[in-house]
Amino acid sequence: MQQLPLDGVKVVDLTNVLAGPYCSYQLMLFGADVVKVEMPGAGDLARRLGSDPELNQERMGASFLAQNAGKKSVELDLKDPAGRAAFESMVSGADVLLENFRAGVLARLGYDWDRLRALNPRLVYCAISGFGQSGPMSKAPAYDQIIQGLSGMMSVTGTPDTVPLRVGFPICDTVGGLMAALAISAALAGRHRSGRGCFLDLSMLEASISAMGWTVSNYLISGDEPEPMGDQNATAAPSGTFETADGPLNIAANQQGQFETLCRVIGRPDLPADPRFAERESRKRHRQALNHELNQALRAKTAREWEEMLSAGGVPAARILTVAQALELDQLRSRGFLAEVPFAGAGDRHVTVVGNGVVVDGEALRPHGPAPLLGQHNEDFGVAS
Repeated sequence: MQQLPLDGVKVVDLTNVLAGPYCSYQLMLFGADVVKVEMPGAGDLARRLGSDPELNQERMGASFLAQNAGKKSVELDLKDPAGRAAFESMVSGADVLLENFRAGVLARLGYDWDRLRALNPRLVYCAISGFGQSGPMSKAPAYDQIIQGLSGMMSVTGTPDTVPLRVGFPICDTVGGLMAALAISAALAGRHRSGRGCFLDLSMLEASISAMGWTVSNYLISGDEPEPMGDQNATAAPSGTFETADGPLNIAANQQGQFETLCRVIGRPDLPADPRFAERESRKRHRQALNHELNQALRAKTAREWEEMLSAGGVPAARILTVAQALELDQLRSRGFLAEVPFAGAGDRHVTVVGNGVVVDGEALRPHGPAPLLGQHNEDFGVAS
C-alpha cells in the first residue's frame, strides 16, 4: 500500500476496553505505529471480554481482537521505577499519548500535562473520560450505558411504551473514540505549523450529545423537546419502517420528489394529491394515516423486491438485516471492508476484523498485523518480561 496519512506517527496508548482502543485502532488504520502500554500480568480488560470463553481465558477475547489488530503490546507498571523510566523514554519519542483513565488518575501518578510537556514539548496528549477533566462530575465513573442515559439518548430511543432503551451497541464509546481520533489528527496538523503539542481533554458525554444532531438542535433552537418515535423519523414523512409481504422495509422519502416517486412505484399515484399528504409538514401531521395507506400497498411484494424497485427510482429504501446478514453484503466485500488477520496465539488461526469505511487512493484501510499477545513487544522497547 502507498504511504498512509499517519505513517511515522508514534502513539503510546494507555487505554482500555473500547473508547480509547477504538480511537487508536482508527489511528493505526491510517498508518500510525501504536504501542499499547498494559499492566503486567493483566493487560487490557477487553482481553477477557467476548462471547468465546476459551479466547477470554487466553486473554485474547473477541472484544480485544476487534479493536487491537496491528498494535504492539508492552507491559509496564507506572508505579514501578523501572516501568516509569521506560514509560518516560517512550513518551519522549512519541507523537501522541492516549489514555482513558478516570479524570486525574495519570496526574496522580506524576504525569500531569506540565510533566508530560516537559518530557516532550511536541507531544499531543489526549485524555478521554466520561465527563472531561473539569466540572462537578469529572471524577465520577462512567461506562457507555451511563453516558447513554445522561445524554438523553435513551429517552428518545424506542416508543412511548418502551423508553428508556439502550442503543443496541456501545455508541457513546464509539463516538468518543471517533472524536478523539479526529481531535488528535487535527492537533497533529496544527503541530506541523506551530511545532508545539497540546492537551486534548475529551468528554464522552459532550461528544455524545454533540452527535445527537437534530434531537438536540430542535430543542435548543426551537424549544421542541424530542419524544421517542420508535422507527419513525420526526423530521420527515414517510420516513421509517414499513410492512411488506415478508418483513420490514426502511423507507426514507424525505424529499418531495422522492415521495411522489414512491407513490408512483407502489401503485398509489393518487396520494400526493390528497391534501393531508401534499406537503412535507402536512404529511408529518398525518403520519399515521399515510403509513396506513403505504403499508397496504407495500404488502403486495417482498422487502427485497421493493428495495430494488425503489432504489432504482432514487428512493432510499432497504431491508432490515441482522448483523450476520449485513456482514454478508456484497457491497462490503467489494470494498475490502472486512480483513482477515493472523491470530497471535498458538496454531495457524485467523480472525476477521472490520476496517473503518475509508478507501485511500483505491485501497481499503486494514490492519497490517494481528492483535498482540500481552507483552509481546517488551524486548523491542527494552522492557524485562
